Amino acid sequence: MHFLVLGTAAGGGLPQWNCGCDNCRMARVEGSGLSPQTQSSIAVSVDGENWAILNASPDIRQQIGDNRQLHPRALRHSPIRSVVVTNGDIDHISGLLVLREKQAFELFMTEALAAIIEDNPVFDALDPAFVARRTIALDSAFPLLPGLDAKLFAVPGKVPLFLEGAEPEIGIEGEQTIGIELTAGDRRAYYIPGCAALTETLSARIDGADLLLFDGTLFTDDEMLVSGTGQKTGRRMGHMPIDGAGGSLEALSSLSIKRKIYVHINNTNPIWRQGPARDKVFNAGFEVGHDGMEISLARDP
Repeated sequence: MHFLVLGTAAGGGLPQWNCGCDNCRMARVEGSGLSPQTQSSIAVSVDGENWAILNASPDIRQQIGDNRQLHPRALRHSPIRSVVVTNGDIDHISGLLVLREKQAFELFMTEALAAIIEDNPVFDALDPAFVARRTIALDSAFPLLPGLDAKLFAVPGKVPLFLEGAEPEIGIEGEQTIGIELTAGDRRAYYIPGCAALTETLSARIDGADLLLFDGTLFTDDEMLVSGTGQKTGRRMGHMPIDGAGGSLEALSSLSIKRKIYVHINNTNPIWRQGPARDKVFNAGFEVGHDGMEISLARDP
């Protein structure tokens, strides 16, 4: 398996258009040591010719342009064969509208996520003669690409912001928030960009993986409150923090996973830049993802 990290930032990207936090200010200054990052998306391939996109971010046009592996190779062509969405958040589905130019690909999603797409007529711009919508049951293996199998599985989360009621249920496990398991030969990888808690079931599933790309939205649960950029905690938004009691740094450190990389990182998160937070992540054996990062998992000889 070969992965391209197309976008590492959470919704809004880095810098966020209306934010003047320390990270956003640095990301606007060339040579500051902090480069702009686009919104959360991953590409994966097993042969370097056919690619699947995991989450279609609003920045997908730029992401395709920035990665030559995804460029067309003929007058009308794309190496993108399939797209999977892990939830109905705007930063994971709105990029589908960019992929509307009558280019054939398969769109994989759960029944609940398919309902969100089907209930909004703007997505009819995806011509069904070209874009095949595939509804996948949880924990059912399916071929994402030739030679690459996938499973969708429930992780604790919540409904998208635009579907929230007055008191949304946080941590529900169902078809609204999912992770993706990818297997090719003897290699196993997981992509979980949104997760409210690491349950025993989820821990058992991902233990022993070759690669984990995991939710790194906020470093501390109260990060947005302390920084003055929001009124919600990370857990209220459906994201477990990296640090602190019950954080992912502690929970994942006990598992045997060869590579652990944080993605879907909010613009306020201090792990973007050099300092104690980033050092703590690195010292615990984790990596911080970045746009353009390439990861290869070779088969055993």
